[in-house]
Amino acid sequence: MPKVSNMPQPQLFTPFKIRNLELENRITIAPMCTYSAVDGCMTDWHLIHLGQLALSGAGLLTIEATAVVPEGRITYADVGLYDDATETALRRTLDSIRKWSDMPVAIQLAHAGRKASSDLPWRGGGQIAADHKDGWQTEAPSPVPFKSTDNAPTELSRERMDAIRDAFAMAAVRAARVGIDSVQIHAAHGYLLHSFLSPLTNQRTDEYGGSLENRMRFPLEVFDAVRAAFPVDKVVSVRVSATDWHDGGWNLEETIEFARALELRGCDAINVSTGGLHIDQKIPLSPSYQVPFARVVKAAVKMPVVAVGLITEPAQAEAIVATGDADLVGLARTILYDPRWPWHAAAALGGEVAAAPQYHRSQPSTLKSLFKI
Repeated sequence: MPKVSNMPQPQLFTPFKIRNLELENRITIAPMCTYSAVDGCMTDWHLIHLGQLALSGAGLLTIEATAVVPEGRITYADVGLYDDATETALRRTLDSIRKWSDMPVAIQLAHAGRKASSDLPWRGGGQIAADHKDGWQTEAPSPVPFKSTDNAPTELSRERMDAIRDAFAMAAVRAARVGIDSVQIHAAHGYLLHSFLSPLTNQRTDEYGGSLENRMRFPLEVFDAVRAAFPVDKVVSVRVSATDWHDGGWNLEETIEFARALELRGCDAINVSTGGLHIDQKIPLSPSYQVPFARVVKAAVKMPVVAVGLITEPAQAEAIVATGDADLVGLARTILYDPRWPWHAAAALGGEVAAAPQYHRSQPSTLKSLFKI
């Protein structure tokens, strides 16, 4: 689409600052698992995959869910950051990307909880038995399996919870050592921290179960540990599921209380997703279906809010930011399908986008100033 010179500057392509992190625009690349690691270590796949996304013109690239302990991987092929080998592999990937891109890079730190020990999605994604060479015993706040046919997870002891909390902090230290710009804590999609929050999966009778205050306790302890471990000038954010889409589950009102508690502890941004916890969730899928949740959270806190979920069109993304529903948008499958989506959005909206000089000659003759020089 030709650029119209008299169009106002689109909000999607205005800079944004979170703590000391400068983003060139409001487009973030969400963490997307690719199930291509070996023993937790990134491979050449990650260099190719992340490298192309780092040349996309987005404002921020977030590395896929990265396990803080081996048992926290969703599958045996997930990325980890829990020992020297996984740290070295991440460093190699990041150093290679940064030779050619100055896009800020974040990493999502995670523990899959009861949804761990799964097979690859293209092999069905079902749980792998604990005694299989590619499986292990899962762990969770309570022994409630994700599917009725799954092996029940082990209920976490206080000592094991402390170990996982410390593993999150150590992963943040490793992330800082390799030069990661921002850490996102994964507290969504039915994984460990989300399963502490939801009463559907947290059936504990100690100080970590029951009331909302108790269910929030361990996720907040993890946040505090990560915030203390990661450099004070760098961003720590959290991803949440604003609702379980199931009766009696985690809901928007509780999400607001959790977001406010995080903000008081120094959280820099919150990424608002939904679902993933209950096998019988009922999600009314439609474009921007999760944006209303981001809008409500944004009205309740001062920290920046990221909206995600079936955001596919440039005008759609622009409307989310321009109307104040969220400060930024997160793209996942959209940018997998079209790794040049930010270029095309800039062309459609009349914005400018960063691109490697090697690509400048690709600009159509109808566009005069799409790429920043």
